[in-house]
Amino acid sequence: MSRLPRLSIALIAALCGLVPLKGRAAPEPPLSALTVTGPERTVFAATRDACDGADVPDAPARAFRDAAGAVAVFGLHYRNRALRGPDLDHLTIDCRVVLDSGGTPDPALYDDRSWITATWTEDGQRVSALVHHEFQANEHEGRCRSKVYMECWYNTITAAASRDGGARFLRPSPPPVVAGAPFRQEEGQGRHRGFFNPSNIVGDGRWRYFLASTTGWDRPGSDQPAGVCLFRTDDPADPLRWRAWTGTGFTAAFPDPYGKAVKRPDTCRPVGPFPGPVGAVVRQRGSGVWIAVFMAAKDTTAKGGAFAESGFYWTTSRDLTTWDVPRLLMAGATLYDDPCKAGARLIAYPSLLDPGAQGRNFDDVGERALLTYATLRVEGCTITSDRDLVRRPVAIKVWP
Repeated sequence: MSRLPRLSIALIAALCGLVPLKGRAAPEPPLSALTVTGPERTVFAATRDACDGADVPDAPARAFRDAAGAVAVFGLHYRNRALRGPDLDHLTIDCRVVLDSGGTPDPALYDDRSWITATWTEDGQRVSALVHHEFQANEHEGRCRSKVYMECWYNTITAAASRDGGARFLRPSPPPVVAGAPFRQEEGQGRHRGFFNPSNIVGDGRWRYFLASTTGWDRPGSDQPAGVCLFRTDDPADPLRWRAWTGTGFTAAFPDPYGKAVKRPDTCRPVGPFPGPVGAVVRQRGSGVWIAVFMAAKDTTAKGGAFAESGFYWTTSRDLTTWDVPRLLMAGATLYDDPCKAGARLIAYPSLLDPGAQGRNFDDVGERALLTYATLRVEGCTITSDRDLVRRPVAIKVWP
């Protein structure tokens, strides 16, 4: 297998306690109860099923139904391939590369390392994708003074599109920027910057939404706090129409800093009690309540912290901006924990998928769903590329 994928390293170092909880949690009582009801089942095992060493679960699972009704699932590595099948119960890897990463040393081209991390389609034929792009400046001579990955990480959410049901994703050079920091990559930047790890895209009437993390920045005229930002558009096929929530409206745009000069952008107001990226957000059918799942490490910094145990958590909302107190769904050492103390495996990248979803994009759930996530084998203090994509059934109850 290949060396440890970079996205996982980024999550461990960047997000273990470094993204503060800027959003607000609503008071009791909770809007929902989620309960794991069955054993773990393996969907994809990297050591058994991979086409090559690049095929490891490295992002939350994203699914859609194509025009023929077949299912495509993304969530592997930066040499992007899909799992395909007639339904979520019968998935196998398709060895065709649908979007590759060029390792290009020019940050303005956004073609270093790219992960498909969200998809949306109205007809199953034309598919819009959000792409988590990392410019790994430490890998390119003269681009970063440091050789430490996290001190050189410059992250942007870009876009790609497919016209053949996800068999191939195309993008111009450079690709459209959905959300970028309002400054260019710098040789001496000294820490991780930008927007990263978008959630899946969800629909509500004419609007489409996703949540994305930022480490924030402090620049003259633009002081962006770290946290999770909520984006909205009326047309995912036009990547430049996405706008972030500012606290009063969806007006904050974060365009390509390598493009023509723009005014200093508004800043987004972080939402939710999230310590890092949102794994997935879905809407519960009937109640209309939004449910988000994410991973968190045990909070050891203060008594009575929000996360008494490491594992997967959920929180619920009626409007995507105010979320209730997070609750533990499944305990276990995560990528945010110290691998030297974690034991034989870690868990990461939670998502909720309902095989009976009414929407083509699996952005809704009923009273049951599949908690889908990755397990990562640990050897000593090393997180290996021996990974499985697994799932467990979950019962969902929501109060009116």
